[in-house]
Amino acid sequence: MFRDITPVLSRAGLLAKVTDQFVEDLEKLGWHPDLIVGPEARGFLFGPLLAERLGIGFIPVRKLGKLPGETRRVEYTLEYGSNVLEIHKDAISGGQKVVIIDDLLATGGTISACSELCYAAGADVLGALFLIELKGLNARESIAPIAAHALLEFPA
Repeated sequence: MFRDITPVLSRAGLLAKVTDQFVEDLEKLGWHPDLIVGPEARGFLFGPLLAERLGIGFIPVRKLGKLPGETRRVEYTLEYGSNVLEIHKDAISGGQKVVIIDDLLATGGTISACSELCYAAGADVLGALFLIELKGLNARESIAPIAAHALLEFPA
């Protein structure tokens, strides 16, 4: 079943409330990142807003060939094939703490790929945030040891 996040985007003030909740939850979790990392495309919706609210930078993770500079890349498998994600080589300095954010945690493939890129840059991945988690797909086990936190949970 498809979980649609567009109502969050179309209702005035709701995106700000979601961002407020992410900020509050980060504090409760004790996650104090230096950077927010978000995969294309929906990590681009939540990531910059959260980073701005926290007063830190946002690092985009993009599909193959979309970034202009020198990149690190990782190929990963999806339930329907494979994909490649890239990050700028100079986007993260060794020892920086990052939190990855995306709209949905389903199988964990995208977040695992993002974390691999972060680890290759020497980052400390504090955890991953999601608007929605689809329970029953074993994503948390798939992304371990990365901690996951979702605002909403639905059965898969």
